[in-house]
Amino acid sequence: MERLKRYLVFLAGLFIASLGVSLITKADLGTSPISSIPYVLSLGFPFTLGEFTIAFSLLLIVLQLLILRRNFKKEDLLQIPVSILFGYFIDLTMLLLSWLQPQDYCLKVLFLLLGCIVLGFGVYLEILANVVMLPGESFVRAVSVTWNTDFGITKVVFDASMTAIAGLLSLLLFQGLQGVREGTVVSALLVGFIARFFGKALRFVQPLLFGKYESLPDISAEES
Repeated sequence: MERLKRYLVFLAGLFIASLGVSLITKADLGTSPISSIPYVLSLGFPFTLGEFTIAFSLLLIVLQLLILRRNFKKEDLLQIPVSILFGYFIDLTMLLLSWLQPQDYCLKVLFLLLGCIVLGFGVYLEILANVVMLPGESFVRAVSVTWNTDFGITKVVFDASMTAIAGLLSLLLFQGLQGVREGTVVSALLVGFIARFFGKALRFVQPLLFGKYESLPDISAEES
């Protein structure tokens, strides 16, 4: 029963996180770092943000397999259905928010901040459930474990690399920056902080849901 509740919480977090990603994207000030490559590609090719998110996530899983080799666990394969579901959730929430096209810069900033809050809450729920990591964080973990690097520093380097690659792709495809803007930096700075805030403010939720308190994994990562 507890495991079922954990998966239900995780699914809720996954959907809420996808809504946060879509809100940030619809704000039209760039998207979150890990979503930046799929988003730029979706602007240049006839595939959706969700479809490119799935493809990019599967690539990260393959890279984990190459890095970890024998240390790649069977339960890590759960990332595959989770990635597919997350991609479809993104497309669904983008469709639900198709009406949202803010023109005023202040409104764009407002929806960007709202998206960061929603994404941060979704990340908190995913970590609270503690059943599976999304490919972005799992890839960072694989690198940090294999080469004995600090997880936080590795995550920062990973996010910066994703943003730089997305910027390069944008320059190649559009001869200018599209999909990578100030909102990308804002979401990179805020989402992890917001997730940690929810983790501290809602410490009472875990024993209510699962009947016990456990130390949560580091809420410093953001998946979008």
